[in-house]
Amino acid sequence: MAREDYEIVMGLEVHSELSTKTKIFCSCPTEFGGEPNTHCCPICMAMPGTLPVLNEKVVEYAVKAGLATNCDIARTSKNDRKNYFYPDLPKAYQISQFDMPLCVDGHIDIETEEGTKSIRIERIHIEEDAGKLNHDEYGRGSFVDLNRAGVPLIEIVSKPDLRSKEEVESYLRKLKSILEYIEVSDCKMQEGSLRADVNVSVRKKGSKEFGTRTEMKNMNSFKSILRAIEYESNRQIDVIESGGEVEQESLRWDDISGKTFSMRDKENAQDYRYFPDPDLVAIKISDEYINNIKSNLPELPDSRKKRYMEEYKLPEYDSRLITASKYLSDLLEEAVEVCNNPKTVSNFIMTDITKFLNEKELEPEEIPFTAQQLGELVKLIDKGTISSSIAKKVLAEMFEKPEDPNKIIEKNGWIQISDEGAIKEVVKKVLSENEKSVNDYKAGKDKALGYLVGQAMKATKGKANPGMLNKMFLEELNK
Repeated sequence: MAREDYEIVMGLEVHSELSTKTKIFCSCPTEFGGEPNTHCCPICMAMPGTLPVLNEKVVEYAVKAGLATNCDIARTSKNDRKNYFYPDLPKAYQISQFDMPLCVDGHIDIETEEGTKSIRIERIHIEEDAGKLNHDEYGRGSFVDLNRAGVPLIEIVSKPDLRSKEEVESYLRKLKSILEYIEVSDCKMQEGSLRADVNVSVRKKGSKEFGTRTEMKNMNSFKSILRAIEYESNRQIDVIESGGEVEQESLRWDDISGKTFSMRDKENAQDYRYFPDPDLVAIKISDEYINNIKSNLPELPDSRKKRYMEEYKLPEYDSRLITASKYLSDLLEEAVEVCNNPKTVSNFIMTDITKFLNEKELEPEEIPFTAQQLGELVKLIDKGTISSSIAKKVLAEMFEKPEDPNKIIEKNGWIQISDEGAIKEVVKKVLSENEKSVNDYKAGKDKALGYLVGQAMKATKGKANPGMLNKMFLEELNK
């Protein structure tokens, strides 16, 4: 059978580090970085005789995430011990949640080529992160850094509703933006704040039975996740087509070779020997507590998208792409407060700013200038101080050296020429030097006008007021 005769079935387990100031069961700081083993204490190092105390903020953030993803919130929940041995897990068990998670039965909607699709969320539960192994580059061993041990996580487990790598990317980006909007996680994938375990299986189209799944662990970049899905699904198809059977196992994705490698047989729940943590009491949540969090939820991406289309009159496509990033969405809103011109701000974000971010491989949070400066730039266009083409040059300068756009145009002599006498002189000179284009225009070739205006802009180094140029050319040509 051909590859197109198979269907990919995927579910994701997304781990997101919460932006609390302290760890889940102790008062150690959670900030990223720091010298190894400086953000830890006897509790997160699992010293004998220490006892965990649950950080209430972790519960609040998890409930917030559950409400933002349309989950039901459990009124009674508990913590469990998930037993497994690994060098960076000092207790040899992880405090997590097994059969009574905080949040269940949610969903988020994504956009696909076929339209809107709802991806079901099975559960969201809280747990502690493990430490980190730093491998010696000379092969002399590995060092354990426990700074990350005990940092609070939520794990968001989807149903196996995803059918393509494009759907996976759309789901992850939507989930990331929701978590950013509600401010429970910074979602910095490069720092491990957001990472995903991707469960992949394949089956023949039309089949109701799921195939055997493999799980690719701890992936923290969109590019790697999409490459890994393509490789692993093709690998499984090749195994089946050659008469073999796919084995259920945990895999490691190697970005350099572009292949997956077996780590261990995939564990099931019984392998972890879950049991309730005897040192932690049950989590009881009241309706009042939930309603208070719900009433204070910020505006979410879908709501903002709809408002931009209605209030700012932006296209659906532009609204969806901008609201996918909380930072870009905030940049738009704050710039509009300065200039009251949402369309021009949106155009800058969709074209020049996005292009620059892609070329430099930067995240929106790394834009060096402020929304105030972007709004001031748009005001300069609206006042006729600079042309749109000059504004693009100013924006490029703002990326290289962020400063007030007024200073940039003064320093470079980019103030737009709006003096009628000066512009008329340029128009007459261009007409005298381009007799063929003048005759073409008079013969009905309207494109000739654009060429003449372009020559005038070139002569003034883009500084002439384009509206005045058009008007004066028409006056002269139609005499």
